[in-house]
Amino acid sequence: MAMSQRCSDNDDEADEVRNLVHEVAELTGKFNLSDFICFFKNLDFQGFGKRLKEVRRRFDTMTERIIKEHEEVRKIKKETGEGDSVKDLLDILLDISEDDRSEMKLTRENIKAFILVKSISHKTFTQYQSLVPDIFAAGTDTSAVTMEWALAELINNPNILERAREEIDSVVGQSRLVQESDIANLPYVQAILTPRLHPTGPVILRESSESCTINGYEIPARTRLFVNRDPNYWENPLELQPERFLCAGENGRSQLDVRGQHFHFLPFGSGRRGCPGTTLALQMVQTGRAAMIQCFDWKVDGTVDMQEGTGRTLPRAHPLICVAVARLNPFPSF
Repeated sequence: MAMSQRCSDNDDEADEVRNLVHEVAELTGKFNLSDFICFFKNLDFQGFGKRLKEVRRRFDTMTERIIKEHEEVRKIKKETGEGDSVKDLLDILLDISEDDRSEMKLTRENIKAFILVKSISHKTFTQYQSLVPDIFAAGTDTSAVTMEWALAELINNPNILERAREEIDSVVGQSRLVQESDIANLPYVQAILTPRLHPTGPVILRESSESCTINGYEIPARTRLFVNRDPNYWENPLELQPERFLCAGENGRSQLDVRGQHFHFLPFGSGRRGCPGTTLALQMVQTGRAAMIQCFDWKVDGTVDMQEGTGRTLPRAHPLICVAVARLNPFPSF
């Protein structure tokens, strides 16, 4: 969406992008000795620096190819005098970089950084001037991991799956595919919030800007803080219970807000530090999950293993393997 690119038509390209995103998520979730033991400060003792430099090179190659393709298309349109078509984010950034009157002067590296990357604070990573994808990786891996966990939880909780399916059938029917506009009328489907159980940001790193006291603990300024979820604040914390996110409202129930207004559950953060991709994530994940519930029965041998893997986005330890069996005939369409 950011660069009008799709790789689903080419298996090799899709695998390359998928592997890059997984590699980045894994590296950013690793425990880096150089951050905590000064003796290793200037040593790539664990090999993370070398791996991250290679990831950066592969991302740069991919981005350079996409930028050149955009520039060729823009050149042809300019020569033929074609009118302005719908522009993606990359087109807008190229417009700014080519405009001599623009107050912002963007270089090619600025454009790549804006689309793909953000600097990170790990000492070893900054030593190598390495960068981690933000818009690109954060907008793909997190959504994919969330949907995989959601499907795994629904398979292990067939009663919840069936209730969600009944809601979709009653609102949407079986003659067409569920759409984004239907989600507002599917409160129970919205309430299947698996990020509480399997958050794609399980541990959040922040740095205190000034000294403060929290629950009797003195926190000095510029202290690195790890924020995690506390299961003691939830009843039956390890169980998927969509009902806990339904509250009284119009027509008897409405979903609790997930955009930062209810502070006991903040999947996207809150305030100025909230996730800029909240709306997109909700549309992608909820619509995709609803379509999987509506259209298929999911068959597995026994129950799904729920072991968690390592990485910043908390992926599954083992890929979810199941068989999708179409439950509607004829198959619905938009």
